[in-house]
Amino acid sequence: MFTDILQQTPNWVWGVLAALIAMGFKQTVMRRRSLRSATALPVVMAILSFYGLASAFSRQPLALVAWATGVVAVVTLCQGFRVWGEVQWLEAERSVLMPGSWLPLVLMLGLFCIKFGVSVVRATYPGLALDDGIAGFAGFVYGAFSGAFLARALAVWRAVRQALPRDTAY
Repeated sequence: MFTDILQQTPNWVWGVLAALIAMGFKQTVMRRRSLRSATALPVVMAILSFYGLASAFSRQPLALVAWATGVVAVVTLCQGFRVWGEVQWLEAERSVLMPGSWLPLVLMLGLFCIKFGVSVVRATYPGLALDDGIAGFAGFVYGAFSGAFLARALAVWRAVRQALPRDTAY
């Protein structure tokens, strides 16, 4: 069965996986990025996560509630533990110094795996798309990934905001 799943998977899916791996490996080294570039990848990944949920469970409102719960929970945890806390704004260069981390690669591969898994389950057992438990679980997991990515974008904006001079004249 597993071999059948791999053989019936469209070739473009493996191209997406290769692109995610390449993007993830780029995140493992410290580098300077523009503000737009530093926030674009996390936001795009969060949007893709939401799209994965919406395309699979469009008739399940519980999935959307679970997604929002996952986002809020993981953003809160990431901020509380300062998961992305080493991001720095370099005012002189007007760029963001992003520390190298394996976490973005892990998150990208995790999101790919959940999307792949949900697609396989829906193709194998189409009725499960209407199951509240499956929709809620998948929604929460998709939301957790979105929350981790959005927490990174928020960390970038927080670093920029903290580095800007404060205007004390009102």
